[in-house]
Amino acid sequence: MSGHSKWATIKHKKAASDAKRGQIFTRVIKEITVAARHGGGDAETNPRLRTAVNAAKAENMPLDNIKRAIQRGTGELPGITYEEASYEGYGPHGVALIVEVATDNRNRTVSEIRHAFTKYGGSMGEAGCVSWMFNKRGTILVAKEKASEDQLMGIVLDAGAEDLSDNGDQWEIVCPLEANDKVLQALKSAGIEVASSQIGMIPTNYVKLEGNQAQQMMKTLDALEGQDDVQNVYSNFDFDAAEFEEAS
Repeated sequence: MSGHSKWATIKHKKAASDAKRGQIFTRVIKEITVAARHGGGDAETNPRLRTAVNAAKAENMPLDNIKRAIQRGTGELPGITYEEASYEGYGPHGVALIVEVATDNRNRTVSEIRHAFTKYGGSMGEAGCVSWMFNKRGTILVAKEKASEDQLMGIVLDAGAEDLSDNGDQWEIVCPLEANDKVLQALKSAGIEVASSQIGMIPTNYVKLEGNQAQQMMKTLDALEGQDDVQNVYSNFDFDAAEFEEAS
């Protein structure tokens, strides 16, 4: 199982509080706004916006909020203009990290990200220092009670998916970017509900940490993801999910 997916699963469980939910809404709204600004406000012709809107709906965001975020992106409503940036570096024990942000103040953000990197023993590096270890892919999660592995296998591989793997209580489907929408449509046509769908950076190899080292890395991820301007954090950190949940 991939470390990024296990971390995403745990984040989802941790996000039950109102504070976390508010943070998720803020990040999704930013993504919708930026996607609409770059590719237009029609989700049918703007794949990035379509993915962002689907993510918002999965979080039960009100449709009015989604509409206003799109209108701010297209300029129909006034709003803050966000600048996108990506920072790379290493967490403790050699774990590679990519941090994507959307900010209205780059100087403030880079200072906060650098501090979060170093707080638990990591270091921020130059652009490109770790991105070569990752590939951009679509990741789709389906709850196991929604479909069996055999049922999913035929559907998603025929639609162009690269991989189907066990991710605890969910199936994880990895797709090339050009096949992501086709796989989603195939699942929809088969009546299989999707838990989440996103485009992100998937590592080509993993650094397995245990015990205190894994806990230290978790704190680093929490510190980075706790920053208001951070949209996504990707790492090649792998760990034993059962061990982490027991320790938590």
